[in-house]
Amino acid sequence: MLMKTNKLIKDLKNSLSSANVLDTLEERYAYAQDASNLRDIKNNIPDVVVFVENTEQVQQVVRIANKYKVPIICRGAGTNVVGACVTEHGGIILNFSKMNKIFEINKENMTARVEPGVVLGDFQREVEKLGLFYPPDPSNLAVSTIGGSIAQASGGAKSFKYGTTKDYVIDLKVVTASGEVLQTGANTIKNATGYNLNTLFVGSEGTLGIVVEATLKLIPKPESKKVLMAYFDTVKEAVSAVNAIIEQRIFPTTIDFMDKNAIQTVEKFYPANLLTEKEAALVIEIDGFECSMKYQEDIIVNILKNCGASAIQASHNDKEYNKIWTARRSSMGACAKLKPNVTTDDVIVPRENLEALVLGIRKICEKYNLDVCMVGHVGDGSVHPQIPIDYSDEDEYKRYKFAKNEIYDLTANLSGILSGEHGVGMLKRSHINKVVSNVAIDYMRQIKKTFDPNNILNPYKIF
Repeated sequence: MLMKTNKLIKDLKNSLSSANVLDTLEERYAYAQDASNLRDIKNNIPDVVVFVENTEQVQQVVRIANKYKVPIICRGAGTNVVGACVTEHGGIILNFSKMNKIFEINKENMTARVEPGVVLGDFQREVEKLGLFYPPDPSNLAVSTIGGSIAQASGGAKSFKYGTTKDYVIDLKVVTASGEVLQTGANTIKNATGYNLNTLFVGSEGTLGIVVEATLKLIPKPESKKVLMAYFDTVKEAVSAVNAIIEQRIFPTTIDFMDKNAIQTVEKFYPANLLTEKEAALVIEIDGFECSMKYQEDIIVNILKNCGASAIQASHNDKEYNKIWTARRSSMGACAKLKPNVTTDDVIVPRENLEALVLGIRKICEKYNLDVCMVGHVGDGSVHPQIPIDYSDEDEYKRYKFAKNEIYDLTANLSGILSGEHGVGMLKRSHINKVVSNVAIDYMRQIKKTFDPNNILNPYKIF
């Protein structure tokens, strides 16, 4: 095994710059973890880490991996939270941080062509300079990459109104498991010419092919935006407000949720004048033409009050806007300060079952004596339970595993799914059959085998 690994590394160094091939234990150990905060990483140390700079180098790595039957795991910024971008039982970490070019932003076509290592937040700023808009906005957009967002079908707060990453990918250049280059779409907004391969690769977690370039749809940047933060004395009132807003045919950019624990934890570590005695809060963003803003705000405020909102904070400038959003996006970081480790999850149900999901998760965590901070994009039924734990406490870790299993059972019983935007990776693969039929999983396996007969592309993930 060691001889095979040494030959693998030698071939990689001969094919690429030696500076782009990392093989010391210290260097490899740094890539055995991602943001999923894995408890035990001894099986996740890669054989080698390779930085690629262009498509041809990716093809070379794929050919070498096939020669030695060694897995390839693609990695951007490592912000994944389900263990999708770490190895299991060795392999090659393919790092895309050097493939970070924005080739083109076409204002006339409203499209952009980029490499996978482009940081999402940087890309959004460049697009907005031209009066355009790329809506997908996961909370880690300041560091996460476009390649990672494609691999996981990322969403974010704005997905309620604007959709997720899959709605903006119109073409991909993919290096297949055999080393060929595949174009999945076209530089057109509509495409009904054959199967939609874009949607097959978006969310496939690097198990079907390696994305080396993406063409993305853009839309006009809204003229104005504003955010409201409404507080409620019960979760039931907050959920009723979500449904009432939608029933009135008002479509905010965002309807996000924070429970009492999340509010209190954020305020404790990142003070933002949040009302910590309240049971729940909604963060509601509106956007559009300036002339429409007051109309939208008046209707939403009236609905919120009718549903029991006891206090409403509103932004009147960029500073206040950023303050509210920073508070909402600080939940995970604040929760991480409570104990040595923190986990987050991503479960989603039909909105009619949202209250039952939130209250059910709280009840499960109370049963196992675990703290939980809940946030989520409740406009589309998504909830992120964030659970701080101490991995060194064996009893607490066991209780946490029991709680996770019951949360997934609860989600399945509420007609939900186990991921709306984080993916499955290694952490949820043993639970996927709770919400996906065996027939569907068998078809997924057949698709995987068709694209990757040697099983070298991110094996052991999803199923």
